[in-house]
Amino acid sequence: MKREALSVLVVEDHPTIARQLVDFLEGLGWQLDHAGTGGLAIRLATEHPYDVVLLDLNLPDVDGLQVCRAIKATAPRNVPVLMLTARDAFEDKAQGFRDGADDYLAKPFDLREVALRCEALARRGVLHQPQELRVGPLTLLVREKRALYQDVPLGLTQTGFSILLLLCREHPHPVSRSALIQHLWGASPPDSDALKSHIYTLRKTLEQASNCKLLATILQLGYRLDLDD
Repeated sequence: MKREALSVLVVEDHPTIARQLVDFLEGLGWQLDHAGTGGLAIRLATEHPYDVVLLDLNLPDVDGLQVCRAIKATAPRNVPVLMLTARDAFEDKAQGFRDGADDYLAKPFDLREVALRCEALARRGVLHQPQELRVGPLTLLVREKRALYQDVPLGLTQTGFSILLLLCREHPHPVSRSALIQHLWGASPPDSDALKSHIYTLRKTLEQASNCKLLATILQLGYRLDLDD
């Protein structure tokens, strides 16, 4: 069975452990970012729509529990957090869950188990997402893969719907090109600049329906829906 490509943030200050995690998960075709400090982890989790965050607790600048609380409070979506730590006492685990962890795995760990837990957390997040998403004048029927503007259906391709879905989920935050590419094609994007073409088509469809420029390009960031909520 083919694994779905996930976008994962690894927060780990130990270079050997971080490299093992990144190399193994990238070998599955996943997209990996790495942060060696809590401050960088919070910034990255706020700016990017990760599927899972792998979080070490013993960081050089900020305690991992504080990082977890900050990510849960500021990330643009409720990203699942899997704590990876040498703190394996019951009270440590209990405190981790109280501070927002979705799962907890003590070191040393099997990299294969880390991958399985990431997939389980990502699936759980999808199951908990609403099947009807309303953002301003837009309504997305997730299960049917249909979108409406002021209750009038939009003629979108499947790719156009996928782009609009991610933009709506992250609104009012921008979505980077790399996040969109990962969302659409995982680790095997087309050779040509296919995203630019799909963005152009989606932008024209939204303009025809609304007579407004609803899809904005944010220089050096990506794209964002420009909606009056």
